Amino acid sequence: MLHREPRFSPAGAAALVARTTGVDAVGLEERAASLAKRSIKRESKLWALDLAIRCIDLTTLEGADTPGKIVAICAKAVRPDPTDHSIPPVAAVCIYPALVPVAAGQLKGTSVHVASVAGAFPSGLGPLKERLDEIHDAVAMGADEIDIVLNRSAFLSGRYRQAFEEVAASKEACGDAHLKVILEIGELGSFDQVRRASMLAMAAGADFIKSSTGKIGTGASLPGALCMMEAVRDFFHETGRPVGVKVAGGVRRSKQAIQYLVLLYETLGADWMTPDRFRIGASTLLNDVLMQVKKERSGAYQGPDYFTID
Repeated sequence: MLHREPRFSPAGAAALVARTTGVDAVGLEERAASLAKRSIKRESKLWALDLAIRCIDLTTLEGADTPGKIVAICAKAVRPDPTDHSIPPVAAVCIYPALVPVAAGQLKGTSVHVASVAGAFPSGLGPLKERLDEIHDAVAMGADEIDIVLNRSAFLSGRYRQAFEEVAASKEACGDAHLKVILEIGELGSFDQVRRASMLAMAAGADFIKSSTGKIGTGASLPGALCMMEAVRDFFHETGRPVGVKVAGGVRRSKQAIQYLVLLYETLGADWMTPDRFRIGASTLLNDVLMQVKKERSGAYQGPDYFTID
């Protein structure tokens, strides 16, 4: 996983955010659209589909989630296609804290990580102590990764120090677990704000920055992801610390996954083309990728009934 370096002080983080440059929105959108049109050959497409599977955080965040559903999802995470041993496992299963013990038991001894949302997901507005306790409890129950939400109320009202200190405290509560900070880019209002929020979260110690909760109407977008990736690139150039990127919210088709991988490669390079530095949070993407793999190999589509329901 990503190595860790000392985090910024609040004053250092404030200085970093203050000198964060504005974003050329037109240029960003044009570049994202241009890269999204890039075609890749069959061999490269199969490689990209394989990587997309390995980068998926197979996610279920519904109030009706049951232990039985988590057992089934964990089985699929380890063996996405039981009839094809060449298909790799996904990166992680992402669930609510109460179900972490079930997932941890099912995934013990496998390469699939247990990721838990925590910290008053999806609002991020509960009392700080309760948010930190929830993170600590999820880790104690077996979570390897924690997905929290940036306090947008603090960030959007200019209380950057509060937003920074809450992320930093969440990082401490994670212990050895990795921290993903959800920016909820659909609520930030501009690419300038997405870039500032990205810098603030990374300065506070985030191991990944993540686009969305998937719980509002706006999820991941190619321009938004590109803005985050450029922030990660610039943060790495300034500090030497690599930070991962996770796109989530509305990523349902293989074509979308490949477009994000193209953006990733062109912006951050080959070192980020790994589950250690890139994730796709999704609940329905996996089956579409499996169908595309079958098509590329056989020339014929398989119907969705050939695969288990996510």
